[in-house]
Amino acid sequence: MRASQWRFADLPLRTKGIVIILVPLALLMAALASVFVADRQSRVAEDQVRVTLEIQSGIQEIHALIAEAATGVRGYLLTGNDDFLDPYNRAEARLPIVIDDMSGRLRDEEQKARLERIRALVGTKLASLDALRHADASPAPSREGLTAALTESKRDLDVLRAEIDAMTKREADLLGARTETADRVRILSRSLMVAAGVLGFLGAFIAVLLFSASIVRRVYALKAQAHRLSRGEAVVVADASRDELGVLERALQDAGILLKAREADLKESEERFRLLVEGVSDYGIIRLDTNGLVVSWNAGAERITGYRAEEIIGKPFARFYPSETQDTLPAKELSEASLIGRAEAEGWRVRKDGSRFWTHAVVTALHDETGRLRGFSKIIRDITERKQFDEALLTAREEAIQANNAKSEFLSRTSHELRTPLNSILGFAQLLEMDARDDDSKDSVGQILRAGRHLLSLINELLDLSRIEAGRMDISIEPEPVSEVIAEAISLAKPLSTERQILIGIIEPAEAGLVVLADRRRLLQVLLNLLSNAVKYNRREGSVTVSHGKAKDGRVRIEISDTGFGISPDLASRIFDPFDRLGAERSDQEGTGLGLALSKSLIEAMGGTLGFSSSQEIGATFHLELPGGSSMFLEHEPLKIHPIERGA
Repeated sequence: MRASQWRFADLPLRTKGIVIILVPLALLMAALASVFVADRQSRVAEDQVRVTLEIQSGIQEIHALIAEAATGVRGYLLTGNDDFLDPYNRAEARLPIVIDDMSGRLRDEEQKARLERIRALVGTKLASLDALRHADASPAPSREGLTAALTESKRDLDVLRAEIDAMTKREADLLGARTETADRVRILSRSLMVAAGVLGFLGAFIAVLLFSASIVRRVYALKAQAHRLSRGEAVVVADASRDELGVLERALQDAGILLKAREADLKESEERFRLLVEGVSDYGIIRLDTNGLVVSWNAGAERITGYRAEEIIGKPFARFYPSETQDTLPAKELSEASLIGRAEAEGWRVRKDGSRFWTHAVVTALHDETGRLRGFSKIIRDITERKQFDEALLTAREEAIQANNAKSEFLSRTSHELRTPLNSILGFAQLLEMDARDDDSKDSVGQILRAGRHLLSLINELLDLSRIEAGRMDISIEPEPVSEVIAEAISLAKPLSTERQILIGIIEPAEAGLVVLADRRRLLQVLLNLLSNAVKYNRREGSVTVSHGKAKDGRVRIEISDTGFGISPDLASRIFDPFDRLGAERSDQEGTGLGLALSKSLIEAMGGTLGFSSSQEIGATFHLELPGGSSMFLEHEPLKIHPIERGA
């Protein structure tokens, strides 16, 4: 018994539920089936009793019809009145129907045989009565003949009555037996109904016991274990069942062990955190309650503010705010942290000794697992030195900007002042060149012109740089056909390339008719500068290749490659520095060192980029990218912009 209980306890809850439901249901169904069978038997017995009664009624009707027919025939014989023949006629029509109906109801073989004999006797009796009826109608009936016929008819009637009496007695015996059987079946049916009720109650009682023993009691035990777990007590498994409740109980035990371990880890972690917070001296870590009163205070907060923990705990943290913000700023910080979770600010605070320090503070709202506000944490850091450094840096920057503006103003004024006499020098030199007759004079005047033009180029480039730095250079952006601008730049660089025997080639793009958005004069200036550098710093009888095409994001890329000596990697970072002529030692051409710096500034002012790649064996490739446009905009008005702001 004990082993079967444990086997049942180990069943899954679903199986247990099915068993608990099926036990009373099976008992109830068995009882109902028994009641159904008993009721069916009772109906069969009652049907048999009813059939017996109907057969008895049929026997009595046969006897009555025969007697009435015989009486009618005798009355007819005595009176000669045809009315006395009505019972005979009725019996002649009715008797076959009654006998056939009884034949269909009989189940007893003896009664069936007796009924067949009665059928034959009835036929004989009716035939004899018919003979008597017709004998009276003959012209001279003899008395002896009538007497003999009547005697024969009476003898047949006596035999028929004997058979009817025997059949009646047999049906009476069958009726008694069947009535007794029906009474027994009814008693059995009532007994089975009582037994069904008892079995149903017993099944329900067993189901309740099973449910209580295997589920309810153990659920209450689990509830008690859960309360123990919530109190932090150890959970002990008292039931080793392998069903879901047993698994849950063992899981509670494992959870209790895990919670104990985590509780120990949490205590250790809290202790380490407490030691860490108290040991931090560079940051002040402060915990506040919901009203802004100090709850905890670490060594860093004491070092920064000068307040010891016992002096500040329980006091409002607004104490170390300046008097001008003490009434508003602390409440504002707590309100902002409550709304969005944190508040961050920098500002002046006051130490215990009255001195001020610049601090960076972060206030964070602390909520419990239900979302209720439990307080705030505040982390402060003394950044007074950084504040002083930032202010000094800002002052230095403003001074540098002023100095740079002064330099730009000086360069602008100087350039304008130098261009006036220089234009006069170049003008007179050109007159002298026209009047010179001998070669020495021509060489001297040519030297003056070259030096003047170089100086004028330097002044113009300085003036452009000063305009860009001052933010006063106007750039007119409009759609320009790339191939036309490149062709114009190459034609302007042709005299220099011919002089140095440098071949300039063009690689046609895959897509013709590309348009770039740029200032044509400034783009031509940049391309001419890059072509001049590619020629000046090329090998003798070298080559320069110009190509262009589409780049990413709808931009247009132009590349200028040469076969010169390239640029050393350690000098690449200085390639766009003003007045720095890299590679001048390998060229006898004059230069200012401003071309690349000015070109980069102009390209960036037009919304593009300028870069390069180089190899000491192959040469250098400069590439620039500018926003692309469409040829449909070539007739539009140019867009004037100021790409560089002063002080940017």
